[in-house]
This record gives sequence, structure tokens and C-alpha cells, in this order.
Amino acid sequence: MDFKHPDGVTVPVMLPLRSLLVMTGESRYLWTHGITPRKFDTVQASKGHKSGIITGDVGDLTLSKRGIRTSFTFRKVRQTPCDCSYPLVCDSQMKEPPPSFPESDKEASQLEQKYVHQVYEEIAGHFSSTRHTPWPHIVEFLKALPSGSLVADVGCGNGKYLGINKELYMIGCDRSQNLVDICREKQYQAFVCDALSVPVRSGSCDACISIAVIHHFATAERRMAALQEIARLLRSGGKALIYVWAMEQEYQKKKSKYLRENKSNQGRQEISSDPSAQELFVEPVPDTGHQDSACSIPSINDFQKGRYHSREVANSMLPIHTNRTSFHSQDLLVPWHLKGNASKEKPTEPFGPAGTHDTGPVLHRYYHVFCEGELEAACQTLNNVSILQSYYDQGNWCVILQKA
Repeated sequence: MDFKHPDGVTVPVMLPLRSLLVMTGESRYLWTHGITPRKFDTVQASKGHKSGIITGDVGDLTLSKRGIRTSFTFRKVRQTPCDCSYPLVCDSQMKEPPPSFPESDKEASQLEQKYVHQVYEEIAGHFSSTRHTPWPHIVEFLKALPSGSLVADVGCGNGKYLGINKELYMIGCDRSQNLVDICREKQYQAFVCDALSVPVRSGSCDACISIAVIHHFATAERRMAALQEIARLLRSGGKALIYVWAMEQEYQKKKSKYLRENKSNQGRQEISSDPSAQELFVEPVPDTGHQDSACSIPSINDFQKGRYHSREVANSMLPIHTNRTSFHSQDLLVPWHLKGNASKEKPTEPFGPAGTHDTGPVLHRYYHVFCEGELEAACQTLNNVSILQSYYDQGNWCVILQKA
């Protein structure tokens, strides 16, 4: 049986024949559990280990073929209001239900304010401590620009890319005052603004980058407006690099770093890394949003004719994603486990350090993850802009644009 913590860590437990497993406390209320369908289990090879947690000692593991299994689950039905110690995952104790999919621009703006802007203000220090390694393809783009170029980083976060190429004049902007303050502490030029209205003169930038920003806008119209704003900033011949989170976290038979880090977390805790354990659970929290099988990509004609309106999903609650697992919905809330003592210099893990399962504050960020071809379809409708290159990079869809 696989037990799964909200931070994505999976613990496989061996259940011997004719045994009784009693779950109480954290294992019952905080962790989900289920038996993954498969023909073989990875178990301890040592004779003395017949039950309990399966460790990650490679020298003491073997495969065990499954036979017929019969199990019974007994649950007590609560007749009174719940007062358990896990309110963050308790349906009856949640202060408010997850938000619904926005049906208007006003609702989308309110959703972004609460589940993007306010969250990043609160997690800025912890977030910054997890954003310390530049991505190679972005570094390559910045270092290839001519010396003296004026470059705008729209949604610069903690300024990770503002100092990559000292030969460029880089300015950063972000919606979070606290993240901009971190940039200024590093002596970078940064200011607060909305990515839909950047206070920079049209056609004044030699290049722009927008890394992991546009997926935070809650409707197709607002994502399109963010792309148009980037195009507005570029001079003739200027280039832009745009990254958005991909729905496809497994591409060309390779798992993204996001999924692989689930496995590495388990390894550090001496828990066997069974990839299938994170995919199929008998008792998962159901996703009630749009399924990946119905991944909706507006056509180029839809964009050109102004028909790129968001899908109508009346009263559809946004699902809460399980960290380090594949996406099952394009529009969702992704948990952030806040660590209050995060240092700005010391790297930490956004989903909780391995080996700890504290129930500290959990905040949720809104994302729209992009399906293959969705970003290109939007970019192809921009006036006087062509796509020089599009590619997939570690769980992200990316484009390089050039203004005519």
C-alpha cells in the first residue's frame, strides 16, 4: 500500500497476509493511501522483513509477483462536526471552498489578486530562497544579445536573470513589492507593475523575457493581453523569450525535473522510488476541473477572430494539485508549503524539506498549464511578430519571438 503526503512524498508499506492495519492520526487524516495496480511489487529481500515501510536499500530489494488479494476496509462514520488536527485537508473545517473557474474579466482579476498576487507577497522570502539556479537556455538567450541591449524582464521575481549578462542594460518588473525589494537589495533595477500594463515606452526594448509568468493569468483573453504587452515593448527586430508551465510533464518518454524530484525526495528519505506509485491511486482526491484528455487549444482562427474566450465551466471548482505529480487539469491551484524561517541566501525546498512533514501554512497559487501548441497558436496572432523558435524545456513550453 502506498501512502502519500500532500508535499508529494510517497511511502510504500508492505502488508503481510492475514494482517490488520489500523490508521490513526496523521496517517489517517493527512496522508492519502491506495494500492497501485501492477503485476509486481518491490519488496525487501531480507527474510526478517515481512511487513512495514519498504526502505530504499537497493541491495536489499527484490520483485514479488502479485497473486489474488482480498481486503476489507472498515471506517467509522462521524455523526458530529469534525475537530481533527488537520484543518488544511479537512473538508468540514476548511474556512472556504476552492474558488470557481472565473466567468468574467472581473472574476479573473479577483482570482489573480487572491491566488497569485497576495500569495507571492507572503511567500516572497521563501520563494526567493528556492530560485537560485538560472536555466541554461535562458542564460544562452541573454548572453547571445548584443552588448548594450536594453532588456525588460517582465515578471522578474527575485531577479535571478537580471545579472546574467553584465553587458546588457536590464530592468525588471514584478507585481510583488516584496520580490522587487529583494531585487533592489541585490542592486538590480526593478519596479512594481502589472504585466498587463508595463510603464515603459512602446518599441523601446531590444529584448524581453517572460519566465513562468503568463500561466498565472486566469483567462485566455488576459493571457493574450500579456503577450500583446510584451510585443508592444519590443523595437523593430527585437526579440522576446517566453516560458510557460506545460501540461505535459512527461514528454518524448522523459519525465520533467518537476516529476523526477518526487523520486529524489524519496531517495533522500530512504524510501523506495517506485515511479508508478505517484501515478495511480485507488483513493486519490478527485480532480473536478478540465481533464487533460479534453485539453482545449483555441485555433489560430479563433484567436484572429477574437473567439479565444475562456471555456465556460459554470460552478466548476478549481482542483488542488498534488505536488510533484502529473497534471490532470489545465486550470488548477498548486500548493506552496510556506517555511517561515527561510533565508534569502540558503536554498530550501518549496514543497517542504525531505524528511519533514510539518503542517505549516499552505498557500495556493493559480496556474493555467499550457498544452502543446497552445502558446504558439496565441503568438501567431500577434501583429508584426514572428516565431523564430519554439521548444520544450524541462516541463515548460517556450517560444522565441521577433518583431518585424
